[in-house]
Amino acid sequence: MTFLTVVFALLFYIATAVLIGGLALKIFRFASAPAPLKIPTTPAPTTRQGVVLRMFREVVFFESLFKGAKWTWLFSWAFHMGLLLVLARHFRYFTDPVWTPVELVQFFGKYASIAMVIGLAGLWGRRFLVDRVRYISAPSDHLMLILLLLIGLSGMLMTFVVHTDIVALKQFLRGLMTFQWKPVPGDPLLLFHLLLVATLMIVLPFSKLLHIPGVFFSPARNQVDNPREQRHIAAWAKKLEETSH
Repeated sequence: MTFLTVVFALLFYIATAVLIGGLALKIFRFASAPAPLKIPTTPAPTTRQGVVLRMFREVVFFESLFKGAKWTWLFSWAFHMGLLLVLARHFRYFTDPVWTPVELVQFFGKYASIAMVIGLAGLWGRRFLVDRVRYISAPSDHLMLILLLLIGLSGMLMTFVVHTDIVALKQFLRGLMTFQWKPVPGDPLLLFHLLLVATLMIVLPFSKLLHIPGVFFSPARNQVDNPREQRHIAAWAKKLEETSH
């Protein structure tokens, strides 16, 4: 067992624990936060089925962003859809045999990394070129975009330029899943890529990237527009009402 294998194995166990625990805590806080007012962004659906459809359009097509800023929507949608395909492609390292849908997405996921990086570059450029966005951009915003860009670029280099031993990489990752550690490949570019990914996993629950689950708990999106038909009472207000009777 090499020293590098021990370091990266422990690093990914810690990163996975922080990611899962942090996301679970944030989602619990989102779900338990009171929503005392009816504040859906209008025009809003008046049925629960309509809310589901609206959330689908928001999550898949970024509907509100498209209405607000076309260029931002283009770069953002390219990044997110590219990232989705890239992540789907990476499932081949965790499955044996590789699932058929994962096999089918390999070609698309390979070139989706280009769309992902272009989208990230556009979103980062926006923070320099758009005055109002530059004014509210914090150093952490730039650092997160740099981290994502480095992950994308290093992955593209291994895909198109400097190839790594993907068989050994798969053995290492599956070994982590079964607690039967296998040697991590010593390719410097791969180690750099893995280090960046582990860093992202650790910081994600504490960053603005938490809009990933947060969008599902936004009262402006997930509420039915029926304040005249049905009285809206927050959970904590219901408890006060019950104890007062």
